[in-house]
Amino acid sequence: MADLMDVWAVTQWDTPLEKIRQPIPTPKGTEVLVRVTHSGVCHSDLHTAEGFYDIGGGRRFYVKDRGIKLPIALGHEILGEVAAFGPDAAPIALGSRQVVYPWLGCGSCTRCSQEQDNMCAAQRGLGTLQNGGFAEYVLVPHPKYLVDLGDLDPAVACTFGCSGITTLSAVRKIMPLPPDEPVLLIGAGGLGLAAISVLKAFGHKFIVVVDISDEKLAAAAAAGATKTVNSSGTSAHRDIIAATNGPVISVIDFVNSSGTAGLVYSLVGKGAKWVQVGVMGGSIEMSLVGNIFKGLTIYSNITGNLEELRAVVQLAKEGKLSPVPVQKMDWDSVNEAMDLLKAGKVTGRMILVK
Repeated sequence: MADLMDVWAVTQWDTPLEKIRQPIPTPKGTEVLVRVTHSGVCHSDLHTAEGFYDIGGGRRFYVKDRGIKLPIALGHEILGEVAAFGPDAAPIALGSRQVVYPWLGCGSCTRCSQEQDNMCAAQRGLGTLQNGGFAEYVLVPHPKYLVDLGDLDPAVACTFGCSGITTLSAVRKIMPLPPDEPVLLIGAGGLGLAAISVLKAFGHKFIVVVDISDEKLAAAAAAGATKTVNSSGTSAHRDIIAATNGPVISVIDFVNSSGTAGLVYSLVGKGAKWVQVGVMGGSIEMSLVGNIFKGLTIYSNITGNLEELRAVVQLAKEGKLSPVPVQKMDWDSVNEAMDLLKAGKVTGRMILVK
């Protein structure tokens, strides 16, 4: 094993990633070293590389305030081969192919003890506060954060660490529902398509997808959406109400901007569940009393937990989860992949292959 690895890193905010060399980590204790073979590119990678999120009112949240220190390799949809493990790790087959859970917590708080690492207040996630899949190797603190690939397509399975668990977690929040009750999905990108697959795995039969791109809506229809609506025109509200027999009681927003949130707020009915997933940002003004009279539940969905990764992989292994469309690119084409994603030219998920 070489002593140094290639790392595509953010070295300055809002500039292209730079390939640098760093020492390959040596696993200690229960740690497992994984050689990355597949890594998805996610919209949150773009936000992190830019260095901020739009939190509304003209304000920004700067990711450096989360404790992110440069240089850092992004990439949190990670799949790879076990290269080595520490002396206290449960034996795991060298060379075995594993889906990596990236949303690591401190390992010692109540949330982490419940395997709710994504809810830990002291995050140390892969691709955010530690090197992620844009590095040749990642260090995983314990074998429990790995799920065996089996016979699954690695280019699809690598998305399970973010896209898969995020959509499963979001869909669980609107359940239970009768199969023919309309579910409204805002956004037909990679997450929207993954949500269609999860809903179908749950036996759901009425899925309405909204986007501003006819090309992405066509992909949603091909993935199994019951109806699609282009919301770029002035009749978006009316068209969505017609498609859903609205008002809607179950909506998942994978964009979550001021514009989409305002649209959703005008569409939800009494007792509705509204799951916010995307981080495009902004804010809206809502009536607190109006929320009470509507009996509205708003969930903020932050990725998913370790059990949800195991559940997504199991659904896929049982053949219940239709694979999302993926576009493969060479691992060294990471900046091109980021540019394509930023320009909205990716259908499904973009996957870097080493």
